Amino acid sequence: MGLFDLFGSREKRSEAALRKQAQRVTQKYGPPENRQKAIAALADMGTPEALATLCMRFTVYAEPSITDDEEKAAVRRHLVDAGAKAVEPVKGFLERQEEGVAWGLQVLAQLVPATEVRSTVLALLHRLGREYARDPGKKLTLLGWLSEHHAEAGPGGAPPAEVEEALLPLLEDFSDDVRIATVRVLPLAAPGERTRDGLIALLLRDRDNARVRGEVFQALANLGADVKGHRPSVEALLVEPYYLDREGRVKKRA
Repeated sequence: MGLFDLFGSREKRSEAALRKQAQRVTQKYGPPENRQKAIAALADMGTPEALATLCMRFTVYAEPSITDDEEKAAVRRHLVDAGAKAVEPVKGFLERQEEGVAWGLQVLAQLVPATEVRSTVLALLHRLGREYARDPGKKLTLLGWLSEHHAEAGPGGAPPAEVEEALLPLLEDFSDDVRIATVRVLPLAAPGERTRDGLIALLLRDRDNARVRGEVFQALANLGADVKGHRPSVEALLVEPYYLDREGRVKKRA
């Protein structure tokens, strides 16, 4: 047996070191210095694998909250300082993890153009809209980001058809909160005919859900959309302050 066999390959030693640092950086209890040393060590390594491991600090909450925020802010700085090397590790983190997504988006927004962040968010929502998830938190975080930043990508941003393809399936999500968040962002990001049709279909499906019904009426009013082809069904669901004008458009009384 040679020395190489006795101590293992460099690759295996590196993997073992990363596993140890991953355990330390996600340890919620014990001295915070242990996590902070792991953060610094991973940042010093600077490899894509180390940066991916560094992202895992975003997934846990450690007391006290001020220390938790400081450590996560430090991780964000290290990832941003890593530049282009951190892009794929952060995207991979956003793809795989349920927790810490908002922090990951903050990092990505400092690494790539707004159009690329938007495309990443839409791609994630496109996948999530076709999968069951017991916890809607990740969907809500992504929808919240899109609602807040929908205009930042500018004229070169995703076309409405791409937004519709990603978001329309979420109008059928099991979670009221996800359906409502989607109703709020769709008219902003894709104010077209497919959005109008999707909102009316949701209204008729959720006719007995007062929360969803009110949000849909507001969205249709914001769009200035008509309900042609569905007027009798929609009119039967109207509640104050919403009404239909002569052209069948949803309006809201002042």
